[in-house]
Amino acid sequence: MAATLPLRAQRTYDARDYGAAGDGKTLDTSAIQRAIDEASAAGGGQVLLRGGKKFLVGTLVLRSGIDFHLADDAELLASTNPRDYAPDVEAILSANGARDLKITGTGNINGRALDFMTRFNKEGEIWEFGPFRPRIFLLTACQGLEVHGVAFGQAAFWGLHMLGCQHVLVDGVKVRNNLDVPNCDGIDPDHCRDVEIRNCDIVCGDDAIVIKATRQNAQYGPCQNIRVHDCVMETKDSGLKIGTETTAAIRDIRFERCEIKSCCRGLTIQLRDEGTVGDILFSDIRFTARYQAAPWWGRGEAISFTALRRTPEAKVGTIDGVTVRNIIGRAENSIRINGSPESRIRNVTLDNVAVAFDRWTQYPGEVFDNRPTTAHPDLERHRTPGINVRYADRVTLKDCKVVWTQKPPDTFTHALETENASGLAITRFSGEAAHRDRDPDILIR
Repeated sequence: MAATLPLRAQRTYDARDYGAAGDGKTLDTSAIQRAIDEASAAGGGQVLLRGGKKFLVGTLVLRSGIDFHLADDAELLASTNPRDYAPDVEAILSANGARDLKITGTGNINGRALDFMTRFNKEGEIWEFGPFRPRIFLLTACQGLEVHGVAFGQAAFWGLHMLGCQHVLVDGVKVRNNLDVPNCDGIDPDHCRDVEIRNCDIVCGDDAIVIKATRQNAQYGPCQNIRVHDCVMETKDSGLKIGTETTAAIRDIRFERCEIKSCCRGLTIQLRDEGTVGDILFSDIRFTARYQAAPWWGRGEAISFTALRRTPEAKVGTIDGVTVRNIIGRAENSIRINGSPESRIRNVTLDNVAVAFDRWTQYPGEVFDNRPTTAHPDLERHRTPGINVRYADRVTLKDCKVVWTQKPPDTFTHALETENASGLAITRFSGEAAHRDRDPDILIR
């Protein structure tokens, strides 16, 4: 899928030969940038950061034709001085318009997240950030991009952010961010096309792998032909997600053979803007979804597909064409397929989806999380059915199973609940109400 074009030259440009100290104290940005610039000007080559060294840096600008290689246990260490970062980038590793760029090795990029935080909110179980916090990566309009084997962690903001990139391979990347730092996403393809993300191991506070179409001044096009497979994730937010930024079309997306060890939502589509979302597949995935403290978005929903205006004045597109197949999960809250009067969800199939519902955390329940929106209640009081379908057309449930804990709480209700839904098709559905003496197994309104 992704281009892996050979480099035109294989000369090695050792950052130490350009004056990099690698002592973790001396600012090495300029020295490493000289190695990058000379390698690219010569037609390509490997820019080498040797193991056993820590290189303190601000913004580095990667260029076409290079293999930026973190050898052995080499580490890039984020400077905590905002003046060391390009003001229009604010990232450790950046690129714009690079072709045939590789970022490889077994080394690590340390974002030093807690150095950019101001205080820990014990009640919200979340760090509060200061006025400046850099991304790990901002790679813009790159073609033939490969990120292979490297690790990064302690991100103060987004991790691997790829904006408007094409022909991308992300393989074997390890992410170790703080679970209590906000917005420290793992991998974010944004307006990207022809992308493969595979064999990644991600721990982060915010969304693990999230496909976006953020609002930009430039036109970067849709998200299209993205494959995510064989990844393992742990997060306080969504495991596998589309949105919430959806200003352009997002289509032909495949999430396959992944494990989400812990999250606030397992499988998520949050449509809040004018773009359309369709031709989406979630397949062969295991997850555990649980409640978190109040500042964290998501309330333990097993699956959450929602289409809501961001604001009362805004436009919202449509979700049309989603297949969820061979899914096993454990969750504290419902499967939601929830459109709205202004945007009905269409043509969603759940095929061989089995979820066991339980409550094991102590956070308040009985709520659906609609954030971010000011056009609808942000936190909506709602009891917990196994599956909730509303403002949706042509939803198919095939070989699906809802199971409750042995002693379900009073807030657990129907196996299936629908409201203002048409074209519902049910085949071999297994599920009873959590409290059969009180509620019907299936409630259609």
